[in-house]
Amino acid sequence: MKKLLLLLFFGMFTTVFGQDKMKITAGSLIALKDQTEVNVEVKFENVLFMKENITEAQYLENRKKQVLENPKRGEEAWTKWIGQWEIYKREYVDYFAKGLNKTYKNISFKKDPSAKYTLLVETAWVFPGWHAGLTAMTAEITGKIKLIETDNPSKVVAEVELNKFDKFVKNDEFVMEYGRIAAAYESAGRYLGREIKKSLK
Repeated sequence: MKKLLLLLFFGMFTTVFGQDKMKITAGSLIALKDQTEVNVEVKFENVLFMKENITEAQYLENRKKQVLENPKRGEEAWTKWIGQWEIYKREYVDYFAKGLNKTYKNISFKKDPSAKYTLLVETAWVFPGWHAGLTAMTAEITGKIKLIETDNPSKVVAEVELNKFDKFVKNDEFVMEYGRIAAAYESAGRYLGREIKKSLK
């Protein structure tokens, strides 16, 4: 009985903790009720990394050092890694849209500046997680998702807070940092899509 109660308590704690990782802090998503298309954007500028809150430049310098010091990797591996990092930074928005479209199909979420509304992810902090063979830790994202009027970005209709958001979703590049971050954006999209679905019932 004690074990059962412990499991129930743990389950309740996990649910509440999960809710704390993404929550609406201002406004409402109800404005999306009659929309068929919504623009999506991801800002990945001036982002801080790791528990030490280092800059992207510092983070990349540390990763470069780690890759070059590994006798099995070297300069060629670093060139490939940094190239993929830059590509993924441009594609995080696509992963976010993919997640949204996965869980809410009544609206088409995509890069479309002609849409009335935009879902804008403002990334403030990232922990890229890690991968060690059979075990791994998901990436975490802290920041805000704003529902704004596309033609009037200062008009914020709703604001969603991401607090070390780390819900798991697998992708083909999960073993790499940029793949885990992409997975975090896709997962954020999925969870937000569920929230939109709930709000528009």
